[in-house]
Amino acid sequence: MLSPLHKQLLNDYQRDFPLSSRPYQDIADTLGVTEAEVLSAFTELNADGFISRIGPVIPPNHIGVSTLVAMSVPEAQLQVVADKISAHPEVNHNYEREHQLNLWFVLIATDAEHLRQVIEAIELETSYPAIQLPLLDDFFIDLGFKLDLNNA
Repeated sequence: MLSPLHKQLLNDYQRDFPLSSRPYQDIADTLGVTEAEVLSAFTELNADGFISRIGPVIPPNHIGVSTLVAMSVPEAQLQVVADKISAHPEVNHNYEREHQLNLWFVLIATDAEHLRQVIEAIELETSYPAIQLPLLDDFFIDLGFKLDLNNA
């Protein structure tokens, strides 16, 4: 069950997260709660699967280089392979798709050589070839949404 604080955090901090040395204190001050309560609430939201991370959304290739990668992985091996891929700090996220290329992930690296090395390492670790799908056109989809705080 979501508390009023959980709902407020989910609603108000999808964007415009405070950029300061104490962002959780800034949020606490704005909401009239303690920093410990904010941290606890975010920890609970993460543990309950309402959020997966708190971090910036940076347009592709503005810092370092990035690429979308797809692999064809047998269903029985999908979770094991996804876990190996997710263990790389350069992997932003990965997900299953209903397609012959059924495992997709976004990879971010400092430069093209680093990107190549990570892809090569993933191929060696998983024994499956990785297909790079370079960005041709950039589309921004704002995934934020306003919550109905009365019924959430």
